[in-house]
Amino acid sequence: MWGLRSKRIIYQDSVQSGILLVDGERILDLIQEPPADLLVEDVGETVIMAGGVDTHVHINEPGRTTWEGFETATKAALLGGITTLIDMPLNSSPVTTTSAAFSAKKASYEGKLYAHTGFWAGVIPHHLHELAALLEAGTFGGKAFLCDSGIDEFPAADWETTRQALQILKRFDAPLLAHAEIARPLELPDLSARSYQRFLRSRPPAWELEAIAGLIDLCRSTRAHVHIVHLSTAEALPMIAAAKEEGLPLTVETCPHYLCLYAEAIPDGATLYKCAPPIREDANREALWKALGGGLIDFVVSDHSPCPPSLKCLDTGSFAEAWGGISSLDLSLSLLWTEAQKRGFGIEHIARWLAKGPAALVKLPQKGSLAPQKDADLILWEPETAFTVGVEHLGSRHKCTPYLGMPLKGRVQAAYLKGQLAYQRGVWKAHPHGEALFAQHSTP
Repeated sequence: MWGLRSKRIIYQDSVQSGILLVDGERILDLIQEPPADLLVEDVGETVIMAGGVDTHVHINEPGRTTWEGFETATKAALLGGITTLIDMPLNSSPVTTTSAAFSAKKASYEGKLYAHTGFWAGVIPHHLHELAALLEAGTFGGKAFLCDSGIDEFPAADWETTRQALQILKRFDAPLLAHAEIARPLELPDLSARSYQRFLRSRPPAWELEAIAGLIDLCRSTRAHVHIVHLSTAEALPMIAAAKEEGLPLTVETCPHYLCLYAEAIPDGATLYKCAPPIREDANREALWKALGGGLIDFVVSDHSPCPPSLKCLDTGSFAEAWGGISSLDLSLSLLWTEAQKRGFGIEHIARWLAKGPAALVKLPQKGSLAPQKDADLILWEPETAFTVGVEHLGSRHKCTPYLGMPLKGRVQAAYLKGQLAYQRGVWKAHPHGEALFAQHSTP
């Protein structure tokens, strides 16, 4: 048994001072006076909180490890204050839509997990007969795109596929994660492919609104858990509020890029900012912050979607041709805190949005907060520390992100996984301590 003393420990959802007792893999208690023989490290005012849980990460292994892989992604996670992540079923190859593909994924992570890692199943047409087996094998739920995913082997789910998937997922008490855009024909302005405004108009709020309205209808008719991933448009907030007031099992996430960035500041040709749905205007950003602060948006995850720099078309600046996705896992906590503290939010809000909320989505009661008998997955971070993002702050495979050169506040100094030090001040432990996580669903 050992202890960490700090004046700022986010313990049982409030900021407290004391000594956090760790006994083996678990949190034991928060005390004020230690026994004489207790080994205690005093970290002063460094914040101690539960490690973040990121339920939206594209790791891309096996098959596309030139984009990202388990080792680099999980190392990046610890830099960003994330000790648990859940891997999306794409953009790996094969995509995780069959039991065979899931077996291939499980065969590829041995000895590479620097953070705890779980997995989502893919929901695509003509593969629903595989979904129950994937859930029985321990995936945490299903992920569907209602529009083109950009990956040929992961086609969009139509409404009937989505409805049937929800019926299966309900039996397992597991959520459906939905990329909520429905593409419709558009007339675009006669602007260059380098124009960010042209790209922004190519994926209007109406696409999200139609998809979210349809998902709410399915949530109502099936009473299955629907989770809206990466909400970008604030125009959807009234219908989301109405659905929640109705008592529907609906949850919603947003991402740092929608809270930190805004369309008016994105230069033409700056394809590092391309993602789907797109980054919208500053007024939209502030409405998302208000919804997050009020609890209407449940939590924040990265949607870490990296690719080789060549796929970003940095030479031509063509938004039409560039891969859509933003790399940010290694900066998760710093990005969120930098903008949150400007708006009067405290460190306890970071713990709620980065750890407790996403842990609840995947039903990991041992993670997401500090309390007796919870896993000792800890991060230590310094809210007042300022830095300018450089490649030395990034752990992902490609140092290719729109945040390079941005001034941020809040640095992660250390991370513990089940009581074992995994990362400290720029150095990862040689032997990775992360565990593969498998859901324990209700028996259907």
